[in-house]
This record gives sequence, C-alpha cells and structure tokens, in this order.
Amino acid sequence: MELTKYLFCYFTGNLPEEESVHFAVSHDGYNFNALNNNEPVIKQTLGKKCCRDPYIFRGNDGIFHIIATDMRCHDGWANNNSMVVWDSNDLINWENERIIDFSVFPETYSADRVWAPQVIFDNEKGEYMIYWSHHNTHDNLDTVIWFAYTKDFKTLTTPPALLFRPKSDMAGIDGDIIEKDGKFYLFVADEEKNAICYAVSDHPAGPYYEPENNKVSVADTALEGHCTYKITGTNKYVLIADQFRSGGYFCQESTDLINFKKVEPERFSLNHLRPRHGSVMHITEDEYNVLINHFNV
Repeated sequence: MELTKYLFCYFTGNLPEEESVHFAVSHDGYNFNALNNNEPVIKQTLGKKCCRDPYIFRGNDGIFHIIATDMRCHDGWANNNSMVVWDSNDLINWENERIIDFSVFPETYSADRVWAPQVIFDNEKGEYMIYWSHHNTHDNLDTVIWFAYTKDFKTLTTPPALLFRPKSDMAGIDGDIIEKDGKFYLFVADEEKNAICYAVSDHPAGPYYEPENNKVSVADTALEGHCTYKITGTNKYVLIADQFRSGGYFCQESTDLINFKKVEPERFSLNHLRPRHGSVMHITEDEYNVLINHFNV
C-alpha cells in the first residue's frame, strides 16, 4: 500500500457550529485543500453534540476511526468527561458513533477535562493505546497525559492511568507520539516552558525520559494542538501546530525529531482553512481520488 497523499482532520473554532469534524487533503503534506467547502463532514448526535481535536487513523483491520474530545466549550473549559468515536470503511460514510465516558471509572470519576485523544497501536501488547490530556478534581495533578488500552474503542482493557507529566508538575497537554528507529517520541505543550517539548521512551506506555533541553518548537509564539507526520519518500518529519493565541498554524520540520527548522509560509498552505487542533493521516492515491470525487473538488 503506497501512502503518498495526506488527509487532515480538524475543527475550526469555539462556536458550537465550528466544533465539528472537517477534512482537507494534500498531495505533498504541506499544502492542503478543504473538502466539502470547509463544512463539517460528520453530524454528531451523541454526547455534547460538539467535538474538538479530532484524531483520524487507520486501524490494523483497515477500518478508519476518528476519536475526538466530546466537548462544547461554551459549557466551560473544565466541563467534559468523554470522548466520541466513529468508524468508516471508505472515509465517506461514518457510523457506529459512540461515547467513552471516563466518569464511570474509579480512577477518573471526577474528570472535568478529557481532551485531545490520540491512538497508537502497541505491538508488544497487541492492543491500541488511547492517550489524552486529562484532569481530575479529586487529585493533585495538573492537566497532563493519561492512557488506557482498548481493542474496540468501546470498552477499556486497562484502567485509566497517568502516562506523563512534566518535571515541573505543571500542565503538559496535547500529547502526540511518533515512533522512529524503535524509540517513541512524545511531544507535549509544556505550560512551564510555554513551548512544545519532547520526552522519549522505548515503549508506547513509557516510562518517558524528559531531557533537560527538550524544547522543540521554534515559533516565536506559543503553540499547542500539534501533530507530527513523516513526508513520504523523504527523511523529513513535519510538525504542524495551532498558534492558539495569535491565530493560524505554524509548520516546522526535522530529520531527527529533536532539531527543527521553520517551514517558510510560502511552502505551507493551511491557514485558509481556519483550522484548530487536528491530525494528519497518510492515505493512498485511490483514497485521495475517492475523497476528491465525492466532494467535487
């Protein structure tokens, strides 16, 4: 399977009508075009009926999944305890909408922030690991990265548990894990350093080692909602991130996932979509063409 194209899945703002799943595609991983006229591609019917931070991925069985923050920010920034999930065989029709409610678990019964879920398949365990930004009102942890395992994104096979918190014990959110040469790099938006920083491990579930000089973002402004992916056919990795204070998206690239350089604006086209925190998945040329044809782009 040649994964030569890219699908970007995102939301567009803080109004309820903007808290929904949107799609854009790219032929090179740098320049993206909206599908469906930048209107939502899924109508959420469960939970808050609004979602943020959608993460799209291809399961080992070939089924596509989207997992997102089940949240309506107009209800408050500390007022959600669930994720929402969809499945698809073709990237067009999304079904089996369901909610994963973390208030039912003893470890997270007082959860008031369940944000930005992502997924990685753990080959050692043979299961998917969901990880996300989490806060409980009953413990002394800030909003940091938690995880749990699942086989079907309906039930969990392990209880929710802490995955990573920065040495400062301050917030570290929007975890994004990517594997390179047998190492797992976890990027987080570190509140103390006001930057995206990394930690590294030999296993998806850690433990993660946090180097002393671990800042990777090279922007002049604060970033969050980041997503890292490899450019097919090259040794380059791209990290794109939400400039949540100043607006727009920032793009930087690296060959080692530690030392990054800014991608100049003329090489990167995304801001016309008005995107907020999203994710990029590699797709085939056939899948790209199906999307282009379906949405008449």
